[in-house]
Amino acid sequence: MGKTIAVFNQKGGVGKTTTNVNLSASIGQLDKKVLVLDMDPQGNTTSGYGIDKNLVENTIYEVIIDGVDIRDAIIKTEFENVDIVSSANELSGAEIELTNEKDREYKLKNSLLKIKDEYDYIFIDCPPSLGLLTINCLTAVDSVLIPIQCEYYALEGVSQLMSTFQLVKKRLNPNIEIQGVVLSMFDGRANLSIQVVEEVKKYFKGSVYGTLIPRNVRLAEAPSYGKPVIYYDSKCKGTSAYQELAEEFIQLEEDVI
Repeated sequence: MGKTIAVFNQKGGVGKTTTNVNLSASIGQLDKKVLVLDMDPQGNTTSGYGIDKNLVENTIYEVIIDGVDIRDAIIKTEFENVDIVSSANELSGAEIELTNEKDREYKLKNSLLKIKDEYDYIFIDCPPSLGLLTINCLTAVDSVLIPIQCEYYALEGVSQLMSTFQLVKKRLNPNIEIQGVVLSMFDGRANLSIQVVEEVKKYFKGSVYGTLIPRNVRLAEAPSYGKPVIYYDSKCKGTSAYQELAEEFIQLEEDVI
């Protein structure tokens, strides 16, 4: 059975979508079958994979609100071993629609049960908020991957994030774990970046990946071309970093097994 992972940080601009797109693509290149779910109404993961959410018939919205079979919403991307379920603009109002639904926190989990064993990994790009959509994501997954940027306010909001995580673990999903913390936007020339790395390592003892994702122009450009960076510029520092992170991710998973 595959493993489901929520890429989550309610703070914006931390590299959440960048990590979701590029880590999943890099893992796909390591011969693992990957499904990416875009639960963020902004749909940046969807467009990062070159898909226009406005042209998709069945999105994650139809799956969790209208009960459409998730298999009918899966799109095969042009990238190796990666499928995606698209975001939708309507997701922004989905929390209101879910309010009076029975088992509203389990909509996504129940949908995923049908296809979980068809993939090695399922990555979910969570909304940058702590509402019902995010609760659905956290209830549905085995673990949480937390991207944090190497900047001054890096740990701002992390205590709130961890409170939500603990609440979900206590009441809705007792088996959820921290998959790991990814440090992004690292600048080795800046003392601040180095200090933030040490600070985050102290906070998340033993859970921080050794691979650091650097600031990289090609990494920032790739989404506008609808490609993960590994397909946009295979030789840039951003590609090397996410390939290294994918290898570290898989190695740690295999060590656990």
